[in-house]
Amino acid sequence: MTVRTPARAVASPAPDLPGLTAITRAAGRDHVSTAVVDRARLAHDASHYLLTPAAVVTVTSTEQVAGVLAAATRAGTPVTFRSGGTSLSGQGVTDGVLLDVRRHLADVEVLDDGARVRCDPGAVLRRVNAALARHGRRLGPDPASEIACTIGGVVANNSSGMTSGTTATAYRTLESMVLVLPSGTVLDTGRRDADAVLRGMEPELYAGLLRLRDRVRGDAGLRARIEHQFSMKNTMGYGLNALLDHDSAAEILAHLVVGSEGTLAYVAEVTLRTVPALPHAATALCVFETIDRATDAIIPLTEAGAVAVELLDASSLRVSRRDPNAPELMRALDVREHTALLVEVQGPTPDALTAAADRVRPVVAGLDLAAPAELTTDAAARARLWVTRKVLYAAVAGARPQGTTALLEDIVVPPPALPGAVRDLGRLLGRHGYDDAVIFGHAKDANLHFQINPRLDDRAELDRFAAFTEDLVDLILGADGSLKAEHGTGRIMAPYVRRQYGDELYAVMRELKSLCDPAGILSPGVLLAEDPEAHLKNLKTFPAAHPDLDRCVECGYCEPVCPSRNTTTTPRQRIVLLREMARSGPGRRAELERSYDYQAVHTCAADSLCVTACPVGIDTGKVMKEFRAGSRPAPVRAAGDLLARRWGPTTAVLRAALGVAEVVPGPVLSAVTAGVRAAAGEALRDWIPQVGEDLPGPGGSRAALASASHAVVQPAPAAASSSTPPTTGPADVVFFPACIGSLFAAEGDGDGAAAAFLRLCERAGLRVAVPAGIDALCCGTVWESKGLPDGSATMARTVAAQVWELTDRGRIPLVCDASSCTHGLTGIGERLEGELAARWARVRVVDAVVFAREHLLDRLTVAPGRRLPSLAVHPTCSAVHLGMVADLVTVADAVAEDVTVPASWGCCGTAGDRGMLHPELPAGATEAEAAEIATAERAGGPFAAYASCNRTCEMGMTAATSRPYRHVLELLEEATRPD
Repeated sequence: MTVRTPARAVASPAPDLPGLTAITRAAGRDHVSTAVVDRARLAHDASHYLLTPAAVVTVTSTEQVAGVLAAATRAGTPVTFRSGGTSLSGQGVTDGVLLDVRRHLADVEVLDDGARVRCDPGAVLRRVNAALARHGRRLGPDPASEIACTIGGVVANNSSGMTSGTTATAYRTLESMVLVLPSGTVLDTGRRDADAVLRGMEPELYAGLLRLRDRVRGDAGLRARIEHQFSMKNTMGYGLNALLDHDSAAEILAHLVVGSEGTLAYVAEVTLRTVPALPHAATALCVFETIDRATDAIIPLTEAGAVAVELLDASSLRVSRRDPNAPELMRALDVREHTALLVEVQGPTPDALTAAADRVRPVVAGLDLAAPAELTTDAAARARLWVTRKVLYAAVAGARPQGTTALLEDIVVPPPALPGAVRDLGRLLGRHGYDDAVIFGHAKDANLHFQINPRLDDRAELDRFAAFTEDLVDLILGADGSLKAEHGTGRIMAPYVRRQYGDELYAVMRELKSLCDPAGILSPGVLLAEDPEAHLKNLKTFPAAHPDLDRCVECGYCEPVCPSRNTTTTPRQRIVLLREMARSGPGRRAELERSYDYQAVHTCAADSLCVTACPVGIDTGKVMKEFRAGSRPAPVRAAGDLLARRWGPTTAVLRAALGVAEVVPGPVLSAVTAGVRAAAGEALRDWIPQVGEDLPGPGGSRAALASASHAVVQPAPAAASSSTPPTTGPADVVFFPACIGSLFAAEGDGDGAAAAFLRLCERAGLRVAVPAGIDALCCGTVWESKGLPDGSATMARTVAAQVWELTDRGRIPLVCDASSCTHGLTGIGERLEGELAARWARVRVVDAVVFAREHLLDRLTVAPGRRLPSLAVHPTCSAVHLGMVADLVTVADAVAEDVTVPASWGCCGTAGDRGMLHPELPAGATEAEAAEIATAERAGGPFAAYASCNRTCEMGMTAATSRPYRHVLELLEEATRPD
């Protein structure tokens, strides 16, 4: 990639789009963008379709949406809604105006102790369930995309999932909604007079809905056809069952909007009934010799109470058994025509689970299995069993040839037709050359998924895909099934709606569309299409962009965890912009490149949380750090290496500078640094921090801290060598106090996490050693983040050499008091070679919070009267990578009666000094969490304390909330002080 001077997105000349001026007036100029980079990054969703919007509107209120839709209707301007962008069938792309609803419209309100929940359309499903979990409830729909999909999408696509069946879908659990019609009319269907309001404001729509209701109810053939279609999972076309299930026009309209894929109205707010959460589970993998034996077992297992029965065909089993984390049963299986059922029972309590498992076990025992199967509640064993199901998408999509599409589709048939459908679908895939395809799905619903990897930019491949689609339609409709069970009609099946429902019901659907959207502005081409080849147009290609990124399937799972999602770009968008550059002509490519450094590279927090959410294991943060490194000229790299060799004096200078800054008034400091940054220009802005009154004062020397305590500042033995036998030193733990605690003073009157840890160890009777020369040592994260690999490698070698003997060659744990630095220390081995790398592999690096949970809590006493009444806890991104979030909560529980981890918590975006270089990054990253903290405080007053496990993250959260965040070990030390 060519490195250009960083530049923020600027508006390009507005595309020639009718009504754009009026739409901009309705939305507000600050909320409309025609910048090439914004239009390109939001053009991509999880589907294999690509249309570039002419403008992007970031909406903030229902009233604003109403104004935009009314203006668009008058001008005939196409409008499409976008929230999570996880839909697979092309519902979220447009060449008109794209309305992005996730940025500002994501509020969640739990009602009736969790029995109901009211949500904005941009609320991510996982966050809603996190808010409901404390009430023992969850949403009925449980799609696999719950990590990233939003309530707006769940309702628009009538999402279901693994356990929801046809009874706990968005349609079945809908209580009411606030919707906006294309005319600008806003209707709250939860109002008692909703029908009268609809009749008064939209008389033609009101009368038309009742007329269509009576028409289908009065025709026995149409009624029977609808009842059959919706006896299965079915997201093909409009939900005509609403005309049978509901009487009033307002209720009919609300339930028609469910599953309408944004083509009838905008869902501004929705209230859903919830279902009980079943946190206790037992799982079994049942392997059969043939598909017939497997499908014969589905009904008995379901009737016995299995909440999930997942089918995996022989191809799926062959893929799954290659995974090293799969259970031994799977890896040892010689797969021929085998088929497996993954069976799960659940319960709200351990006793309820035992009763449920006791009902299913006799059924499992009586099955004609190819290998023994047993229900297990062991978490590790269950995780390995679920690998057989969850690894499929990642394994097939991640290994696909470069340039191909990971196309995941779903169908449903009546349950008696399932065995034949699995066999025939497998033969069909083979006949069309999709030999790498896998078939799996929700067996108890007769809902099958299949995955293929076609190359849609090749004419012959496209013709093959078209022929396969025609044969697939014949197969499924011949079995009287539905061409879409979960993923929505979208663009891929819109030309086939008429064939599935017949001319009369198709005419009803066309009339519904005309009644709600007379100008046809909402998502034209989605759900209904007259062009028989519409599904073969506007297809997305996948040009090579970067070898570590080309596996990306653009699913968007990474987006909710990305700290820059509200500021610039997300990992998905960083990748698709590279792809846009690869497919663009010189002029457009140059414009995208000018924006890319700021939009993607410099404002990436590089926390790599994206890899924890990515189904194919892409670490976009790592690649952005590589881009930074690639842009560093040799003198800058040499300077970074010099700093690593002189880190002790450097930190002393930085502390002195912070001491000077401490006495400068905050407004003056902010103005001065802002002026220096402005004078330096974009090229140097990524090196000069923007600071103000929230900048802490300086910390103190780590060596001085250790000397003042009872810790031993211990050098490695002078005579030690690789051949020297291990010796037992005086320490129980080697402590590596983080330099960020040395640079920045602790919050308030505390003296920091390092001092707290040393006191806790002394109180617990543990001996602590601190490496000699500790003031010159660092985990190296700062060099990694800034793209200075030479300095990073130098520091890694220095640290590895200094602590090896002190840890008694790996016998004694190396403990750090800042989670980001602990994470950095764990990665030192990647920067080492030869014997140093081999040695480091034996060093156990442990975060101080984990060490406290493992070795200190049982040795310390927190008197009941010393426990805090309440505590808000902010986990960190590095805590996620280290797998220590539960440890953090456990330590927090030891010091507080009531611990709250906000459902919306995420990376704070501080990222060392990244937040000082780009203050807009932590401001956007902490927005939701800070709002949740404020809401909780309005309801119950301020928390007694606020805690985290990393100094710069504490600074970031303090700035975001105006509340004093401290390290949890400081609180533990205070709570365990002797009287």
